[in-house]
Amino acid sequence: MIQTYDTTLRDGQQREGVSLTVEDKVYLATRLDVLGVDFIEGGYPASNHRDRLFFEQACSLDLRHATLVAFGTTLHKNADAEHDESLALLTACPAPIVALVGKAWTLQVAQVLETTCAENLRMVSSSIAFLKRAGKRVFFDAEHFFDGYREDAAYALEVLLVAAQAGAETLVLCDTNGGMLPHEVYAATTAAVAALEQAKLSQVRIGIHAHNDSGCGVANSLEAVRAGATQVQGTICGYGERVGNADLLTCIADLQLKLGYDLIGPERLKLLTPTAHAVAETFNIAFDAHLPYVGTSAFSHKGGLHASAALREHGAYEHIDPHSVGNFSHIVVSELAGKAALRAKAGDFELPLPEEGATLQALLDTVKNKEDKGYSYEVADASLELLLRDQMGEQVSYFGLESFRVIAERRADGIQSSEATIKLRVGGERHIATAEGNGPVNALDAALREAITRFYPQVKSFELSDYKVRVLDESSGTDAVIRTLIETSDGKTSWKTIGVSENVIEASWDALVDAITYGLLKSGCDGEPRERRTECA
Repeated sequence: MIQTYDTTLRDGQQREGVSLTVEDKVYLATRLDVLGVDFIEGGYPASNHRDRLFFEQACSLDLRHATLVAFGTTLHKNADAEHDESLALLTACPAPIVALVGKAWTLQVAQVLETTCAENLRMVSSSIAFLKRAGKRVFFDAEHFFDGYREDAAYALEVLLVAAQAGAETLVLCDTNGGMLPHEVYAATTAAVAALEQAKLSQVRIGIHAHNDSGCGVANSLEAVRAGATQVQGTICGYGERVGNADLLTCIADLQLKLGYDLIGPERLKLLTPTAHAVAETFNIAFDAHLPYVGTSAFSHKGGLHASAALREHGAYEHIDPHSVGNFSHIVVSELAGKAALRAKAGDFELPLPEEGATLQALLDTVKNKEDKGYSYEVADASLELLLRDQMGEQVSYFGLESFRVIAERRADGIQSSEATIKLRVGGERHIATAEGNGPVNALDAALREAITRFYPQVKSFELSDYKVRVLDESSGTDAVIRTLIETSDGKTSWKTIGVSENVIEASWDALVDAITYGLLKSGCDGEPRERRTECA
C-alpha cells in the first residue's frame, strides 16, 4: 500500500508571495481530507504562533481519512531532549504524528550544524526516542539524503538505521535541493530498502520527498516507489519554495492510473481537478492551465488533425479519460482548426452546424481570416459564439453605437483622469452618457453602463475581472496592432471577449461590447432592441 502525504500547508506555503491565514489552512485541510490523502502536514508549531493556532483548530475537525502531522527539528547539539524548547512544543501539539527533520549529509553536519557526525546521530536518536516516550508517532525526514548518499553512502544509511532503531516508523528520503535525477533516486532508495532488510527492520517504511529543481520531482517520486518506497510526499499543483515540490496530484494519478496502485480510489480520483482549483484560489495564484491531468488545457485539442481525430475517438489524442480525474476534453478553435473542431465548438454553444458544405466552409474561413488579423478565439469563447451567431444570421445586438470620445488628462501636479462620452441608440432612442474612470477603458465601461443600465439592469452584476493588452507586431512600434482580452463575471460564471485594432481604445471597445452583449444574451435577453426594454426574460 502506498501512503499519500500532503505538505501543501507547510512546504507549499513557502512559495514566494504566498501567505495563508489559519482559516485558509483549516479550509484546505478539510479539502485534502475529502480528497483522501493519508497524512496532512499542517506546519511547524515551534516556528510561529499561527501554526500552533492551526493545530488547535484543525485537531477538532472531524477528519474522516487524513491524520494531522506536525513538523519539527531534532534537538540542538550538545543539548538534552528534556530541556529542548522545540521538542517540548511538539509534544504539546495535539497532532498525533511528528515529522522530525535531521541531517543525513556530512557536509551539512559539519558546515551547518557545526558538529561531529557522532553527535548528529545522537541528536537524531535522542529526539525520536523522546517523542516516542511522549506518545507521538514519528516520521523521520532525512534531509539532503541523496546528496549525503552520493558523498558518503555509509553515513547516510547509518542515519536512517539510527532513526529506525530509535522508533521512527517511516524514514523519508529527502531530495532537499531538488537536483537528483531518477536513476540516482532509484539507486539510493534501493540501497536504503536493502539496509533496513539487512538490519531486520523491514517493517519500517521508506518515504520520498522530492523537490522539482531539476524538473524531475514527479519522476523521482515514481522511481522511489519502484525501488521500494511506500510513502509519497508532495504538494498540490507542486507549489513550494524555489520551483516547487513534486506535484502530489500528478503522483497520485500516475501511480493509480499508470502503475495500478489504489491510493485514493476511483471516485476520489475525480476530485483531483476541483482540489487543484480550490488550492490555487486559496493561494491567490493564477491557475496553471497546462498542469498535467488537472489543467484546463490538459485535454484541449487545437490542431485540426488532432481535434478531428479526438472527436471521433477520444483515446486517439488523450492518454486517459479526462473524467477519471474530474476534468474534460476541450476543443479550441484557432487558425489551426478544422471543420470538425468548429462544429464541435458550435455544439458547445448549442448552435447546430451542417456536417459539410459551403456554409460550414464559409464559417471556417471567417474564423481563420479573423485570426489572421490578430484575433485568438481559443481564449475568447464568448466572442467566438457571437461571431458564429452573426455569420449564421442570428445577429445579437442590444444597442447601436453612434460615437464615443475619450479624454485622458495628466496635469503638471501629477493628477491623472479619464473621461468618456458615448452616444448610442437603444430601442430606437438616442442616448448620451458621460463618465469618469481611472483609465480610458474604465471610463468607457462606466459610460456604457450609464447609458444602458436602465434598459438592461442585468449589467449591474457584470464586473470586468481581468484586462490584458498584447502588442502583436512589435516591430511596428506605436503603429502596432493591439489585441485586448477582457474577462467578465456575473458572480456565478465568467466569459472572455477579444478585440483587435491599431488603436488600443478601439480594440478595448470591441471587447467591451462583446462582453456586455454576451452577458445580456446569457441572462435571457432576446437581442432585439427595437422597443424600449426595462427587463429581460
